Amino acid sequence: MKKRGIEVSLILVLLAALWGMAVTQEHTNRTQIKHFTAFFPTEGSPLEYGNVMKAKIAEVTGADCEEVWLSGQSKENALNSYIASGRYPDFIQGEKDLYEVDALIPIDEYWDEYPNIRQYMTNEQWDTLRQEDGHIYWIPQFGVINGKSTDVIHDGEAFWIQTRVLKWAGYPEIHTVDQYFDLLEAYMDANPTMENGTENIPFTVLCDDWRYFCLENVPQFLDGYPNDGCCMVDPQTFQVMDYNTTETARMYFEKLNQEYRKGILDAEAFTNTYEEYLNKLSTGAVLGMVDQWWQFYYAIYPAYERQNLSGQGCDYVPLPITMQEGMENQWHVERSASIDTASGLAITVSCADIDGALQFVNDLLKPEVEILRFWGQEGIDYSVDEEGVFYQTREQSERFSDNMFVADYFCYYSYFPRWEGLLPDGKNAFSPEYQPAEFLKSQPQDVQECLQAYGCASYVDMIGNHEAPGAWYPLYSYASSLSDATEAGRVYEQINETKHDWLPRVIMAEDFDAAWQEYMAAYDACEPQILRDDLQQEVMRRICE
Repeated sequence: MKKRGIEVSLILVLLAALWGMAVTQEHTNRTQIKHFTAFFPTEGSPLEYGNVMKAKIAEVTGADCEEVWLSGQSKENALNSYIASGRYPDFIQGEKDLYEVDALIPIDEYWDEYPNIRQYMTNEQWDTLRQEDGHIYWIPQFGVINGKSTDVIHDGEAFWIQTRVLKWAGYPEIHTVDQYFDLLEAYMDANPTMENGTENIPFTVLCDDWRYFCLENVPQFLDGYPNDGCCMVDPQTFQVMDYNTTETARMYFEKLNQEYRKGILDAEAFTNTYEEYLNKLSTGAVLGMVDQWWQFYYAIYPAYERQNLSGQGCDYVPLPITMQEGMENQWHVERSASIDTASGLAITVSCADIDGALQFVNDLLKPEVEILRFWGQEGIDYSVDEEGVFYQTREQSERFSDNMFVADYFCYYSYFPRWEGLLPDGKNAFSPEYQPAEFLKSQPQDVQECLQAYGCASYVDMIGNHEAPGAWYPLYSYASSLSDATEAGRVYEQINETKHDWLPRVIMAEDFDAAWQEYMAAYDACEPQILRDDLQQEVMRRICE
């Protein structure tokens, strides 16, 4: 009995030793991984602890990053807090304000050692990011295309409408603002509530803080122009035009005024916060709205899954809306034409390992790491056919659509740079959602039926596809970088404040014509010609380079 006790004790000691070795090895493995931090001033969800793909990417790159997102703060308050303290995360969304307080390191002083960063864009593209001192401080994360564009998702702005509305009407052709609202009114008359008794909301619009562009910038699209963000540019004469004062602008806001008084435009639209707006969309009750895809889809997707709202036809598709019938729209311009040079991923002066941070970004751009980020692991998350084309089995597709699984498993590092378009093999899109065959079969049944009814295979087919209209495009990359220390910057800020204040009042006014005249007087008092002249100079500079 004593001998058996000794043997048991020895076994326990051996097990303890082995456990200790395992813990030590695990600790050693963890300490070999470099850890970075990042802050991005937009809503997002932190990855779950123990995320599988994050650990896999760390094995390959030797580093990982804890991403922090906005939470109960405005973008301005969050950035001002960092600036006031002088202490920053390793990575941040770089922009003019941070550059002006010397919070960022010049990436181009280091990048020769990191070829994937250096070759990420052409010299001409990089030059558009140079600041007054001649250096480059941030890297655009989106719109950098390898090979050719594989656009299937329209992730920009559009008039969105639920598939149940189109199905009810027999999938009609809807091209104008009047046709759009006529359909919403007719559907609402026949279907005032959802299946569960929730009252339908025919139309809403996001007006909270900087997101009010969903309200103010629509007239440029309605006149057939793309999203330059601050003006319209005639592609023949290169003349800058102000979309805020056009007849189309007056007609559109008068239409919203009429729809507001009919009860079609949501009465709470002008007071709802972004969170309240998303909560409203997440019920499935909102029939239509103007918004950018990225701003609503990913936030409401989990709620749609839980409530099976797709089964009720609550998914949104974009419509090619203009003010008049027969006009060609430019709601969708190929992503390769829309690189935002006004902001991007930056490394801050608080980063203690600049070389390690740059190496991490460089490694995230390697093809094998991009595949891990967006496709996962071959044989587990995706399959490959005889011709080398990636696809997902039903089981693999279900993994991608399971929101709880994704939170535990996938790590996209979505606000770090990525090659879009094709992988280097020239056969596969960088992400499953951009792989045409995978896109269509991954859509809910109501979306598939809707696309097929219109003879389309993607959202881009629904709304149309266009190349960049000219070398100046997009001009918002310049306008959004204007400093309020400049005359044009001050005018731009004042214009935005005036629109944010006046447009809701115009739309809710009892006497639209009188309110519009008052609004135009307040707008003219901002001296918009100063901004237009400045934008005109930038247009000419870009097309002459």
